Amino acid sequence: MKKLEEMTLAELWELFPIILKEHRSEYKRWYEEEAQQLTKLFADFPIQRINHIGSTSVEGLIAKPIVDILLEFPDGYDMEDASARLQKAGWILMIEDQKKQTLDLNKGYTPEGFAEKVYHLHVRAIGDWDELYFRDYLRKYPEVARQYEELKLALKEKYEHNRDAYTDEKSEFVQKYSQKAREEFGSRYLPK
Repeated sequence: MKKLEEMTLAELWELFPIILKEHRSEYKRWYEEEAQQLTKLFADFPIQRINHIGSTSVEGLIAKPIVDILLEFPDGYDMEDASARLQKAGWILMIEDQKKQTLDLNKGYTPEGFAEKVYHLHVRAIGDWDELYFRDYLRKYPEVARQYEELKLALKEKYEHNRDAYTDEKSEFVQKYSQKAREEFGSRYLPK
């Protein structure tokens, strides 16, 4: 059996298709368990904020069964140290961008497919992130959450084995409502 790092993108998309499921109450607990582990892992590191983001953070919303976590450190944080700690703790580094101070990692992807609990971790310098605004807007406006759900279901049929296209096709909707959220909520996530 091939290791994940030996697989082509097409093989990975086949093994890890877009799956959408009804919301599960366990998502909140899964987030809290992992947030607690991250807090312990970085007990001596200056965590600024940690948040549950993405569709699993919106109660009642159909979602990919993947818990997204946004972990924020101070501007100029030690990316190398953060990355090493996370990888030692079992996270798989997917993308590292030194210039933007971002790390994207995952947990729960195996050569046999998805594990029971799957996570995406987005590590960044503290900032004013659209994901937080979009989440809050969907929580406040269930009718917009339903529209988003309908869009995702339609895109899943078209792009089940092309995660990049699936994500790209959602971007206009996400940007539109992130902007509306910013207009309504102001600068609630600007660092103090």
